[in-house]
Amino acid sequence: MTEADTTRRLRLFGTGYRPCPYLHDRPSQFDFVDPRLTPTPELYDELLKNGFRRGGEHLYRNACPGCQLCQSIRIPVARFQPRRRHRRCRRDNSDVYLTSVGFRYRPEHFELYSRYVSARHPGGGMDDADPDLYWQYLTSHWCTTEFLELREATNDRLLGVAVTDDTGAAFSAVYTFYDPAATERGLGTLAILLQIEEAKRRQRDWLYLGYWIEGCPGMDYKTGFRPHERLSPDGWIAVE
Repeated sequence: MTEADTTRRLRLFGTGYRPCPYLHDRPSQFDFVDPRLTPTPELYDELLKNGFRRGGEHLYRNACPGCQLCQSIRIPVARFQPRRRHRRCRRDNSDVYLTSVGFRYRPEHFELYSRYVSARHPGGGMDDADPDLYWQYLTSHWCTTEFLELREATNDRLLGVAVTDDTGAAFSAVYTFYDPAATERGLGTLAILLQIEEAKRRQRDWLYLGYWIEGCPGMDYKTGFRPHERLSPDGWIAVE
């Protein structure tokens, strides 16, 4: 039985309806993979190909009634071509380097995460997280998760952390947080560029960036990385 066959045979559990966090006039619903299942790296990779995401220990995808606007988006790292603004971002951040500290809790990371969510998502339910909730939200016991640090070379100051899953075939960008005071650096864009470079160095095929909704301002930056592919109801569509 192939991994694709396994995906089709998975038992899914649907949630109830709740307001969509992106399109507030619509209901949202999610399908979760049976939490009793322990995915293999190969199955996780197959689930990413089928539009699933990881949140903590759980794998889910959108199953919203009458709506298919959320599309998974991924970058073929070997074919990625940086645009002018990407080259400028790398040039302006030539003093920043990426390093993996593996799978470990660091108080320095949590302090940066707390400042980030307080500044970017005030009142959104994430800005009062404690260390246990933070760790539960970002990690899982069954997959290879790495905390990729962005540090300033001159003084080793921590600027950002990209929490990334590595399936062996692809990277999945789980969550990125960075210094909210360093807006001039474009650290969100820089984190993706550095993840692409690291995925290419490891000879991974894809970097998954999560979901994209056309016309949603907070997601528009994802489509600036080209070429990329979007998962439509008819399958993956290449955008050059």
